[in-house]
Amino acid sequence: MFLRHVKGAAGKAARQLCGAALLTGALGLMAAAPVQAADLKIAMSSPPTSMDPHFYNLFSNINVSEHVFDTLIKLDPDSRVIPGLAESWKLLNDTTWEFKIRKGVKWHDGTELTTEDVAYALDRPATIQNSPGKFDVYTKAIVSKKVIDKYTIQLITAQPYPLMLNDLTSVFMVQKKATQGLSSDDFAQGKGMIGTGPFKFVSYARDDRVELVRNPDYWGPKPAWDKVTLRFIPNPATRLAALLSGDVQAIENVPTPDLPKVRQDPKLNFFSKISHRVIYLYFDTKRDNSPFVTTKDGQPMDKNPLKDARVRIAISTAINRQGIKDRLMEGLSEPTNNLVPATLFGYNPELKTLKYDPEAAKKMLADAGYPQGFGLTLHTPNNRYVNDERIAQTIAQNLTRIGIVTKVEGSPMATYASKGGKHEWSFGLVGWGAQTGEVSSPLRALLACQDSKKGFGTVNWGEYCNPKLDTVLEKALATVDDNERSKLLQEATAIGVLDGGIIPIHHQVTTWATIKGISYTPRTDERTYAHNFKPQ
Repeated sequence: MFLRHVKGAAGKAARQLCGAALLTGALGLMAAAPVQAADLKIAMSSPPTSMDPHFYNLFSNINVSEHVFDTLIKLDPDSRVIPGLAESWKLLNDTTWEFKIRKGVKWHDGTELTTEDVAYALDRPATIQNSPGKFDVYTKAIVSKKVIDKYTIQLITAQPYPLMLNDLTSVFMVQKKATQGLSSDDFAQGKGMIGTGPFKFVSYARDDRVELVRNPDYWGPKPAWDKVTLRFIPNPATRLAALLSGDVQAIENVPTPDLPKVRQDPKLNFFSKISHRVIYLYFDTKRDNSPFVTTKDGQPMDKNPLKDARVRIAISTAINRQGIKDRLMEGLSEPTNNLVPATLFGYNPELKTLKYDPEAAKKMLADAGYPQGFGLTLHTPNNRYVNDERIAQTIAQNLTRIGIVTKVEGSPMATYASKGGKHEWSFGLVGWGAQTGEVSSPLRALLACQDSKKGFGTVNWGEYCNPKLDTVLEKALATVDDNERSKLLQEATAIGVLDGGIIPIHHQVTTWATIKGISYTPRTDERTYAHNFKPQ
């Protein structure tokens, strides 16, 4: 994500220097970090579905894992690459990356992190069974590993791979001794929960809370809190009530109807930042008969209209994104026709947000052979994203006006994700954050044809497949020149969006609130980290 225009040997040298400079800056932050004994309770909006940090590539899981486990490379609050457990790195040749691991980093059991653990942790995601969204999309490019010594490891790819650093921000390091032979379900009982992160695991109560204590031996900035409780309160009003009553000291995702009250309350602090998460719609584009597509009177249809790109674009044209922003989101969303915001690599400025035009949408439906419309069910989570079910209800009203009689069925994210991953829905709303800090993340996960060997389509719940998009994407993933790679990623994005592979709605603005006396550094990746809350 840095030095995008430096090529060749000069680029390699510059990357090394930049890695060293970033390390120096990170160490400076460590020295300045205050330490204060206290307890902190945070209300989170969505519970994890698994405590295994390699089981399911889901935001609510990652957000909890990051407290206990570390990655080799990290992202700063603006989604820029910085050193993590790897203190430096360099390209030895076009296909060999060498990483130096920090010396003296301790696991929570007191033993030292070594490159043997790193090699094991990078192998483990591919071994996970029955995952709805595997992490091996971030390790597929690595064809071999070479442990040079206790603190040096080389990762070899089959071809030049510019996304190595970005991918490694998403793979948590787990201890080989603690996790070998465990099932993913074992982690919920506390087995394997030994990391190198800022907090040590204490207990987990499903759908209720995770309890943590400060790791006094943490290699990075020391957390300000002795004990942290992550409480999971999906209902926005209840979450805010917990803050106002003093049951918790911080919350994420402030309810939009209460934003003015929270901003004006002298006893509270408010923080916000535009997210790299896109809220989007996906379609069943594979099956000839889709289970939740019917005639307007609820009868089965002899063919699936969602397979027609003209129908999908008609649906997009019928959505009043600006109305959603103004009336539902209280201005805290950015309507889009892109997969990432303008600040991230690969954003396509030519993809303008579609204007709300129901009459044009009706004509598109008629041209596709559906002048009378049809029936549809829109499935959505109801406890994961800001106003997720209310957004779905508004979209359903928009579609019903053009003749697509749409009803909404919401469910908790854990249930929703399980069924979505099994392709049980015909039409769904969900969100995706560009975890690696650029558009290749949603392209690979959401739009690429499903291919487990390539790690493509891991969250492609609509089973969309466009070989032209995959060809351009694969070329981009092997292109080191950043100018050329950006053009290829923009081209792949245009292919998928203009074909209605998925329909972007908006990038949400993420919000946090705390009691007076506590500050928070808001993040583009929406993460809520206890170690980023500081006493004022």
